Amino acid sequence: MRVLMSVYDKAGLEDFARGLVALGHELVASGGTAAALAAAGIPHATVESVTEAPEMLGGRVKTLHPRIHAGILADRSDPGHVADLEAQGIEPIGLVVCNLYPFRSNPSIELIDVGGPTMVRAAAKNWAHVGSVVDPGDYPAVLSELREQGALSEGLRRRLAAAAFAHTAAYDAAIANWFAVSGAAGELPETLHFSLERAQPLRYGENPHQRGARYREIGKGGWWDGTVQHGGMALSYLNLYDADAAWRLAHQLADLGPVAAVVVKHANPCGAAVSDDVLSAYDKAFEGDPMSAFGGIVALTGRVTEAVAEDMVGNAKADVLIAPSYDDAALALFAAKRKNMRVLAAPPPSSDLWNLRQISGAWLVQDPYRFAAGRDQWRVVTRAQPSAEHWRDIELAWRVCASVKSNAIVLAAGGVAVGIGGGQQNRVTPGEIATARAGGRAKGGAAASDAFFPFRDGLDAVASAGVAAVIQPGGSVRDEEVIAAADEHGLVMVFTGERQFQH
Repeated sequence: MRVLMSVYDKAGLEDFARGLVALGHELVASGGTAAALAAAGIPHATVESVTEAPEMLGGRVKTLHPRIHAGILADRSDPGHVADLEAQGIEPIGLVVCNLYPFRSNPSIELIDVGGPTMVRAAAKNWAHVGSVVDPGDYPAVLSELREQGALSEGLRRRLAAAAFAHTAAYDAAIANWFAVSGAAGELPETLHFSLERAQPLRYGENPHQRGARYREIGKGGWWDGTVQHGGMALSYLNLYDADAAWRLAHQLADLGPVAAVVVKHANPCGAAVSDDVLSAYDKAFEGDPMSAFGGIVALTGRVTEAVAEDMVGNAKADVLIAPSYDDAALALFAAKRKNMRVLAAPPPSSDLWNLRQISGAWLVQDPYRFAAGRDQWRVVTRAQPSAEHWRDIELAWRVCASVKSNAIVLAAGGVAVGIGGGQQNRVTPGEIATARAGGRAKGGAAASDAFFPFRDGLDAVASAGVAAVIQPGGSVRDEEVIAAADEHGLVMVFTGERQFQH
C-alpha cells in the first residue's frame, strides 16, 4: 500500500513510519515530513518524484497534482476509475497521513493550508477505500489493524473519515472567524463559525432524563480543561453551570479582600463575602443564607486547609466545592466525610470572545458580561457622601448584584452579602425579599439594584433594611424623584451609568 505523509505535527511520526515500512508499505512524503524521515533514516519517496513536478511558489504548490489526487480519489470498485489510473500510470494511495498548519497559534495568510485540507478531504470522501489519519493519537490503532488484519477495517476507516472532516471543518471555522472578526470594524461579525468536540461526558443534563456533556471549541481549551476533580460523584450539567457562575463571581470579588467566597444555588448567588482568610470568608458567605446554601456550589479563592474542611463538613452539605488548591489532609477529610461532594481544583476562569444563548431555531450573540464603568466613572448624586467604610460594601453589592437573575437587589454589610433577592418581575419585591433575608443585618451597609428604580417605592423597600448607601445605574425619567427620596432617607446614592441585567 502506498502511504502519503504530510504532517506539521510530527509527534510519533518516526515510530509510526517505521511500523509502516516494517509491514512493507511504501511511504511518499512532502516537504518537512520528507526531511524528518530522511533525518531518521526511514526509506521513502518524495512527492516530487511521484508527480515529476518541482515544489514551487515557496512550498504553496507541491501536492496539488493529478498523480496525487487521482491516487487518493479513485474508486477501486469503479472499472472506469481503475482504467484511468492504469492509463496514466498512477498508483493508488491507500492511506493519507496529514495534519495542518497551526493557524490558531499565529493566524496569518501563510498559515492557511491549502494542499493539506485538500488531501484530507479527498481521503475522507473516499473512505471506503482510503484511510485518513489527522491525529497522531490514531497511529497505534492504524498500526494494530494493519498488523493483525493486513488492512484497515470499515469501522476504523469510517471513524477516521469523520475525524478528518471535523479536523478540516474546525480549521476552516478558525480561518473564517479570523477574517470575520478582523474585518468587523467594531460590529459583531456577519457570520460566526464553531466547531466543537466533546470534552467531558456528564452524569446527566439539566434533569436526569436528559443527556448532557461539556463541549469545547476544537483546538481551543478553557479553564475547565485545567480543572481537576479530586473526589465525589460524576458532574452533571447543572454542576458545571453553577460552578462556572460561582467561580466567575468569586474572582470578580477577589480584589475587594484577601479572600472571596461565594455560594451559588440554581445559577444565583445566595451567599458572598470577602475576608482576611478562607475560613472566615466561607463562614460569612454561608451565613448569608444558610437555608439556600444547602446543596449549593461553593467557590473559594484561597487554598483549602484541614481547618476549612472541618468547618465545611460540619455545615450544610455542598454539592460542589471549587478552589485553587487543597491540603492533603483536607482532601482526606472530604473523602471520608463528604464522599459525594465534587471537589474541584481549578485555575482562574478564562474569558470568551462572545456570549451565546440558544433560542428556538436561532442563537443570540452579545459581548460577554463585564463591568464597562469603573468606580472612577460612578457619580454620587445625593447630599450624603460615602465614607471609606461604605465603599467596599457598595462595590461588593454591585458586583454580586450583576450575577443575580433580574430583577435583582443585593444588600451587603461588613464585606458580606446579607440579603439577595432576584428573578422578580418588578423592582419592589426583590428589595422586600432581600430585606427579609437580611433580617436586620444590613444596617449601615449598602444596597445595589441591577437597573434603575422607576419609582421611589423600590428605594423605600431597600431603605427599610437600614442601609446607608445605594448603588444603581440611574437613567430613569424619575431619577430626581428617587434622588430626593434618598436624601429624605439620608442615604448615599451612587449612579454607575451602567445596567447589569442577567437573564
